[in-house]
Amino acid sequence: MANNKRMVRVFDTTLRDGEQSPGCSMNVAEKIEVAKRLELLGVDVIEAGYPASSPGDLESVKTIAGIIKQSAVAGLCRALEKDIDAAREALQKAENPYVHIFLATSPVHMEYKLKMTPDQVLERAVNSVKYAKKFCSDVEFSAEDAFRSDPDFVCKIFSEVIAAGALTVNFPDTVGYAMPAEFGGRIRYILEHTKGIEKALLSVHCHNDLGLAVANSLAAIGAGAGQAECTINGIGERAGNASLEEIVMALRVRKDYFSADTRIDSTQIYPVSRLVSQVTGVKVQPNKAIVGENAFAHEAGIHQHGVLANPETYEIMTPESVGISKKELVLGKHSGKHALRERLSELGFNVEEKALDEVFARFKELADHKKTVSDRDIEALVIGTTGAAPEKWKLDRWVINAGSSVSATSAIRLEAEDGGMREAVHFGNGCIDAAFSAINNLIGKEVALEMFELGSITGDADAQGEAMVKISYNGRRWNGRGVSTNIIESAIMAYVAAINSMEAEAVH
Repeated sequence: MANNKRMVRVFDTTLRDGEQSPGCSMNVAEKIEVAKRLELLGVDVIEAGYPASSPGDLESVKTIAGIIKQSAVAGLCRALEKDIDAAREALQKAENPYVHIFLATSPVHMEYKLKMTPDQVLERAVNSVKYAKKFCSDVEFSAEDAFRSDPDFVCKIFSEVIAAGALTVNFPDTVGYAMPAEFGGRIRYILEHTKGIEKALLSVHCHNDLGLAVANSLAAIGAGAGQAECTINGIGERAGNASLEEIVMALRVRKDYFSADTRIDSTQIYPVSRLVSQVTGVKVQPNKAIVGENAFAHEAGIHQHGVLANPETYEIMTPESVGISKKELVLGKHSGKHALRERLSELGFNVEEKALDEVFARFKELADHKKTVSDRDIEALVIGTTGAAPEKWKLDRWVINAGSSVSATSAIRLEAEDGGMREAVHFGNGCIDAAFSAINNLIGKEVALEMFELGSITGDADAQGEAMVKISYNGRRWNGRGVSTNIIESAIMAYVAAINSMEAEAVH
């Protein structure tokens, strides 16, 4: 338990570790939108990617680095000069560049993965930090699998890399093995036995394999850690990472216990959670803390009675404190662009004029089909417009014939980027199969459908259908999302969006 009020730094790795989780890939436009919202949220560091992993990742980090001004932008590197060179190229336009170097320190990793001795690991760690410091002042060193490492060896490496110029040293529980009490104890040990630790910030990066990532992160903060590495909605490798929203709100609600807080604007938590869920296609479980659909729902009669009498009977935080508005402004077909712009601003969207014109056009089209357009509808319009990949293919028209006694038949016409029209007719095992098979025929690729989900934006009778698809081709995967008042059209739009994401990466 901390004695003095202090600020804990938030390092968000949604765009790097989060995107590494199966099915969570994002295109560049989507990454930019998420980065902008993370900056608005107030995270201290945005880990934008792993520049050396691919030319595409390098370019996306470079693009984000040129846009973000308030948060530091980090690139992940192995302790290799070629990785650090890639980060240098990617971060050259960053207002606040941040190089994050990692190297494993546990016996099992050093022997079987690195095939290096402890002395070799120490030497490489120090040399890599020195090399990165030649072009970037803000360098973090992570001891991968630190919790399963010898504590004294970690202290020795941390002492040496701090002397070499690292401003942050990170102690990860890479495989989610620790228990909260022992993790907190290990953090205290590191703080007490690392020479020069007062010159650096001690960070933690916890995984959720046993469901304890947030608990371990909070135990570390209570023991004196100054930075928590986390992701929106807790997405990440295997069972995921520590959830940003849970760490932030635990510190805020229990300031009396931790005497610590973050710079996060908590009213932006729910909107950014929704954005990440929509662009990755990974839904938030209903009972998820802070941002789940049921987080502020009260079904039991005794709970409802208490909340009506005084919300504090069963709510330790308000929905509004995390950005869930109970006073929703509903727009309709008579609403103008100014009203839409104002509502977008209130929802946290900063939409450029050109994009606003497109969003407004889609808003008016939607308003012709629905009596009222809700905040959730508006969110969907913006995300579908500003986060979409360039349209190599655009849905022009579609016809589906189906019934209990006939095979489903689809006729799909797509407009190519050169303005030409292509049309195909295909039979299938149902409407969706027929439509997707026709699109495959039109583009000349046998794309595989790996996931297809349908939902609704709101619960009303004229709600928009929201479709999510994941496709694969040549061993790679892409997401697509479509929204329409017709659920078949939303499915076709989602498939075309995924195809466009694939085509944007010039896959052959």
